[in-house]
Amino acid sequence: MKKITGILTAAVAALALFAGVNTKVQADTTLTVGASATPHAEILRHVVPKLKKQGITLKVKVFNDYVMPNKALANGELDANYFQHTPFLKNWNKKNHGTLVSAGSIHLEPIGVYSKKYKSLKKLPKNATVYVSSNVSDYGRVLKIFKDAGLITLKKGTKIETATFDDIKTNKKNIKFKHTFEAKLMPKLYEANEADATVINANYAVQAKLNPKKDAIALEKQSSPYANVIAVQKKDKKNKAIKKLVKALKSKSTQKWITKKYRGAVLPVSK
Repeated sequence: MKKITGILTAAVAALALFAGVNTKVQADTTLTVGASATPHAEILRHVVPKLKKQGITLKVKVFNDYVMPNKALANGELDANYFQHTPFLKNWNKKNHGTLVSAGSIHLEPIGVYSKKYKSLKKLPKNATVYVSSNVSDYGRVLKIFKDAGLITLKKGTKIETATFDDIKTNKKNIKFKHTFEAKLMPKLYEANEADATVINANYAVQAKLNPKKDAIALEKQSSPYANVIAVQKKDKKNKAIKKLVKALKSKSTQKWITKKYRGAVLPVSK
């Protein structure tokens, strides 16, 4: 009887030990997230210690374009990515038959118009040339800025999120929008000073040592629907580790850090 009891005790102890090891394996989760260098990767690195305390190891993979992060996520090379807004994501899904979804909105990077020649949009001359990137999903953002400045009007029924330059109804200064450039090249084009004005995404502006709030002659409003999101495969939207990542990024302490670090060039989203 004592022998049987001893065997049972050893078995229970072994099961307890295995359960403890198994719990540890489950707790130590690794998330690999693709991101643009600035500000996305910087923001992710800020929450690494917070997630580590929750048993999540966050690995950040930096991308220098807007093409590869979604491909890598769709192929399963990433657990999530952080570089795009919802209209861009929807447009990518449409073009690539993708099913990627947003797990949460984190921040807004107000797109801006920059000029070395003029100090406001209203000072632009007739037949002015404005350089815009080839990102179709950003066209509505650009049009909204020029519309709010009273320089153009849009056709009735136009939705900003899907608008293109073909939706312009009136253009009283006959502004010429040239939109054939990669987004990452816009700061260089601005420095070259070829156009009367250049539209630059905030992440590339910050990388080029520009302060959107101070250097732009016109800036997207904070009420914009173009907040940057954590994107995931559809099956992972409710993943516990992904939820913890989003929660850490949307925490008050992280939002405060974003506000202080970027001084208006990056705006945290609370909802």
